[in-house]
Amino acid sequence: MSDEKSQERDALRRAAILRAARECFLQFGYAKTSLDDIARRANISRPLIYRKFKNKDDIFTAVIEELFEERYPRAEQVLASPGTRRDKLLRVYEILLLEPWDELMGAPMAADFYEVCSRLFPQVEARHVRQQLKLTQALLESKELSEVFMLAVDGLQADLPATRVLRRRLQLLAERFAP
Repeated sequence: MSDEKSQERDALRRAAILRAARECFLQFGYAKTSLDDIARRANISRPLIYRKFKNKDDIFTAVIEELFEERYPRAEQVLASPGTRRDKLLRVYEILLLEPWDELMGAPMAADFYEVCSRLFPQVEARHVRQQLKLTQALLESKELSEVFMLAVDGLQADLPATRVLRRRLQLLAERFAP
């Protein structure tokens, strides 16, 4: 098999594992998801998982990274685009907060997913908070103001609202921080 076909197969397998893992984590929760569950859902053998990932923690980290990493370039494009500061702030948070929120919150174990990320993988969460702070600070032009905005955004999510409710709350908040 050519090296190119092998790389393509590996990429497809990795994507299938991550998709299956995300579904399992959101359905059963992190603690109750096994590598066997992920392998069955990905329709591969458990040993093939170990060719791509060391363990369940490694898979969970990759699921989180995949969920957020692809969004940063899009958010940076918003910064370079025309528009008011408020509109850009809303668009950045649409990409970084509302899109993943909408993807995850209908699942039975969505709250567990977010909680596990912050409790078991604080270094992963910290990396994403730093990136979000950088993007927010580029718009609000103050680190302190950006930190307060982000803390307020965290508060908007506390009761796990529907996406439309969270969107409206975010709009109200953005009007206060970037009138």
